[in-house]
Amino acid sequence: MNTPTALPDAKRVGMVSLGCPKALVDSERILTRLRADGYAMSPDYSGADVVLVNTCGFLDSAKEESLAAIGEAIAENGRVIVTGCMGEEADAIRAAHPQVLAVTGAHQYEQVVEAVHTHAPPSQGPFVDLIPQPDIKLTPRHYGYLKISEGCNHSCAFCIIPQLRGKLASRRIDAVLREAEKLVAAGTKELLVISQDTSAYGVDTRHEAREWKGREVRAHMTDLARELGQLRNADGAPPWVRLHYVYPYPHVDQVIPLMAEGLLIPYLDIPFQHAAPSVLKRMKRPANEAKVLARLKSWRDICPEIAIRSSFVVGFPGETEEDFEYLLDWLEEAQLDRVGAFRFEPVEGAAANDLSDPVPEAVKEERYARLMEVTERISTAKLSAKVGRTLPVIIDEVGEPEADDWGDVSIGATGRSEADAPEIDGAVHLRDVPASLAPGDIVDVRVEDADAHDLFGVIAG
Repeated sequence: MNTPTALPDAKRVGMVSLGCPKALVDSERILTRLRADGYAMSPDYSGADVVLVNTCGFLDSAKEESLAAIGEAIAENGRVIVTGCMGEEADAIRAAHPQVLAVTGAHQYEQVVEAVHTHAPPSQGPFVDLIPQPDIKLTPRHYGYLKISEGCNHSCAFCIIPQLRGKLASRRIDAVLREAEKLVAAGTKELLVISQDTSAYGVDTRHEAREWKGREVRAHMTDLARELGQLRNADGAPPWVRLHYVYPYPHVDQVIPLMAEGLLIPYLDIPFQHAAPSVLKRMKRPANEAKVLARLKSWRDICPEIAIRSSFVVGFPGETEEDFEYLLDWLEEAQLDRVGAFRFEPVEGAAANDLSDPVPEAVKEERYARLMEVTERISTAKLSAKVGRTLPVIIDEVGEPEADDWGDVSIGATGRSEADAPEIDGAVHLRDVPASLAPGDIVDVRVEDADAHDLFGVIAG
């Protein structure tokens, strides 16, 4: 009788994923492919046969963070493969860290997998596991990112995304919907739609239509949003569908009624970047700020609950004090719900580097502080107005039972309202939740208090 041959242990891959949610989706796809090839995942450096570092190369500060992460992985493990946006600067990476095994660029999945096969050949042959495995997710089970396209057709002066990720390349609408359906069936309660320019989805394919569920559906943001709103979880409830990176093209107006109908959660992430016409012109972005204010008002008339988040750049070359005051006045009128701000930072290869009249660093800091003071005041007022209301909240984390000085035990939890995207917006902190509460549960919360960024409350009823 022959003795069965023991299968060798699977080679293990570690992953460090930096940058935006779009890069996180790339990391998930790389790891899913590697697991299909027989690799196991390692949660730490010591257990990995090779470590992947998915880098960000958008700003110099992000490049420094990426180089530091590569250095840490080399120090802790020694066998490192680099991919992602900074992978386009292979010479700079190898100059800083000549020990790296391989360098590939953004969303170059085949090259990354090939590099792993070369430097850590899979130890298990084919057909080891005939049961299909679900895709790897690096986010919690209850929310997931749905990337609908790659690249961008804009030529903003401060940005090098087209150089890093190419021109707009939209995914087929049926492929996107099939992925969304799989995510929801696997327990995803919140879909976060991402791309470089969500509003431009399908422009490159002339909004090609595909058959889905017996009907023709176009590769267009409004068609996609409407179809995503038809999805249902196992309990029959619709998932939250949240739109990110939405440029305010005219057809965005058609999405707002879908929010009012409940097909999408009332939230838009719009990268305005500035409001002063002269700065927008130097940025090579549309300068129609007055029309935007009118549209914001009309959106709120249609869907009063809509939350608008955006980001702004202060200290762009040529930005005068008058330009900055214009931006502050615009923000006072726009009354955006969530605002992020960035000090302008030169990016190698960006057209803005050649512009005249750079803003001194001290002035950037002073303007940044003033902008944040204005937006924090607006946020405080908006959140304070929610005190006493009951809002739906998705739970992200449930704490451990804690006893107070009198021996009474309570459990707290943290979640988000429809106005809060994970990791970039605020949170809702709950007291005295039941022990049965779990991440992904959506509960009605009575708001008891608020500060500049977060809400505090208790489960209603």
